[in-house]
Amino acid sequence: MKHTIFSSVIFIFLFISFNTEAKEKLSYEEYINKYKDLAIKEMKRTGIPASITMAQALLESNAGNSTLAKKSNNHFGIKCHNNWKGEKVYYDDDRRHECFRKYKTVYDSYIDHSNYLVGKNRYAKLFALKTTDYKGWAHGLKKAGYATDPRYAHRLIKLIEDYKLYRLDSKVSKRDQERYAEENENAVVSEGGVDNFVINVNKYHEVKYNNNVKYIDVEPGDTFESIAEEFDLRPWEIYHYNDIPENSDISKFKHLYIEPKRRKAHRDNEYHVVKQGETLQSISHKYGVKLRSILKYNGLQKEDSVKAGTKLNLRKKKK
Repeated sequence: MKHTIFSSVIFIFLFISFNTEAKEKLSYEEYINKYKDLAIKEMKRTGIPASITMAQALLESNAGNSTLAKKSNNHFGIKCHNNWKGEKVYYDDDRRHECFRKYKTVYDSYIDHSNYLVGKNRYAKLFALKTTDYKGWAHGLKKAGYATDPRYAHRLIKLIEDYKLYRLDSKVSKRDQERYAEENENAVVSEGGVDNFVINVNKYHEVKYNNNVKYIDVEPGDTFESIAEEFDLRPWEIYHYNDIPENSDISKFKHLYIEPKRRKAHRDNEYHVVKQGETLQSISHKYGVKLRSILKYNGLQKEDSVKAGTKLNLRKKKK
């Protein structure tokens, strides 16, 4: 009987501990809204783009969920180095038992990250770039040796674009503030720009991928103009990326590509057998392949129609 009671107590304790830990885990969106102000403050103080700071923090700390971030407030994975006089902790990283910096607060980590970049000569060239040039900063950090990951710059850029962190690099316009305020009851409209404004990431389109091409689901109220504005594009680019005329009805589309489609389909999709009601454009849309590529591979013209049962090549010309 005692053994059963003891086992039950242990189970309840583990269950509570597991659920508490799960609830404490931050999503990327929660992390951004919680710490974006720190990134903006450091941008104003040092000139480092807030988008870069935030993307690095997301990547290095797993949105604040890493052991180093939780126990040591180190959100950028900065190691001790010879000049560090503060507290230290030791973790296995590139090598076993490496020394990392420990901070009293998260903001101390952000400040030290900025000071670290400002104080190193190898990063000096980056400060000649505009704070809106997040791509230049991302590639510059990798080139200067901030990380050993060969895709480090691309990973930063992807985070910045997927979560629209570039919006942190400049003040939000009055028009955008008013629009966001209508969507988010917690938003504060002020002349202070983004500093006093809650960016509700979830209100924007989620970026998805098909054939490694970015696309978004079309939602009620969307227009080609609003989507173009959201992703810093021009309406004609949306039409071009999707191989559709400018007088198209957006309600006819379930999703739209926001970058050029590929010349070939994924290697798992060598060909497609046309079904009743499908068009060359809809097939191009389905596989994320440029319409002109499908025409080229199959010896067709843009105005041609295809019958149900026709086998279309999606990766190379017919023999």
